[in-house]
Amino acid sequence: MSKQFLFSLILTVCVPATAGAYETDQFNNRNQPLKDSTSILNHQVTLAIASVITNPDRVTDKMKIVDGIYYKIGGKHWVDKIERFAMDSSEIERLDTPPHDSIYSGHPIYATRVAGMFGVGPTLKINHVLVGTDKLGHFLSQGRKFYRRWVKMGDESKAAEHSAYTERAIFGQMTTGSYSNADLVANYEGFLFYRSLFEDDIVPGKPAILEWNNGRWIMQRPFDWADHVNDYWDEALNINHYDTLLYARMKTRFMTFCDSYHENPELYVVHNEEALKDRYQDLQLRDTSELRLDKLCTDEQSQAGTTAEQAAESQ
Repeated sequence: MSKQFLFSLILTVCVPATAGAYETDQFNNRNQPLKDSTSILNHQVTLAIASVITNPDRVTDKMKIVDGIYYKIGGKHWVDKIERFAMDSSEIERLDTPPHDSIYSGHPIYATRVAGMFGVGPTLKINHVLVGTDKLGHFLSQGRKFYRRWVKMGDESKAAEHSAYTERAIFGQMTTGSYSNADLVANYEGFLFYRSLFEDDIVPGKPAILEWNNGRWIMQRPFDWADHVNDYWDEALNINHYDTLLYARMKTRFMTFCDSYHENPELYVVHNEEALKDRYQDLQLRDTSELRLDKLCTDEQSQAGTTAEQAAESQ
C-alpha cells in the first residue's frame, strides 16, 4: 500500500463529511452575473446582535455578548449557521460550480486530500467581491478565537501568529494541501468585528456597534459586511499557497482560465492592494502573486509570441 493511498484513506475515515466546505473555487464561472448578497447577510448579523443584547444574562459581560452572537449564527460544527444559510437559502445567488467540478477535480486524491474527497463549498458575492461561503464561518468562529486570544494576550501580533498556525495545521495545509491567505484575512476581520461591537473607529470613522446606556446595550448602527470584505477574500485574487504535491498541478489548472482572463481582465484586478498589504502585514500571508492570472496569462502570451517568432525565423 503506497504512502499516498494510506494518507488518503486516513483522511477519509477521520475527516467528517460535513467538512465539504473546506475549499472554494472563485475561478470557474467567474464571468457569471451574480446578485450581491450583502444586504441579506447584513440583516442576518444585525438581527443576531439585536437578539443577543436583549438577553438579561448577558447584560454587562462583553465576552458573553461575543459568545452569544457566535452561538446565534456561528456554531461548533464544521459549517456555521450563517454559512449554512448562505449555502442553502433561495435568497442567495451562488456561482454555478458543482462541488466536484472545480479547480481541485481531476487531481490525485493524495494531492487534493479533503477538497478532492468532499468537493468545494459555494461562492457568493459580498460587497461586490466573490467570496466562498467558508469565509463566513472563518469570520465568526475563527474570528472569535482570535478575539479571545487577543483579550487573553493583549497582543494582536501574538494572536495573529496562532491564527497562522491553525492555517498550517488541521484547518489548512495539513488536510488540504492549501495555505489559504483569504482564510487568515477572514479570521482577522472577524476579530475586528468583535472589537467593533464595543470600540469606536475599529471601522474607521464609525462608532462602536453597541453602546452601554442607562443600564442596557443599545445598537448605534447596523452591521455591514462591506466594512470587512475586500478583494483579499477572493481566492482567485488572493491565491492560496500550495504544497509540493499541488503547486504544479494548480498552476497548470489556472492557466486553463487564460481565455476567461483575456475576455475580462478587469475581473482579476486587486483594488487598493498596497493598503491591503499594510492592513494585513502581521497575518503571515504568503506571496502567491506569481499564480495570478494577470501574471500567468501574460507570461503565456509572451511565450507564445516568442515561439511564433522563433518558428518564423527558422523558415
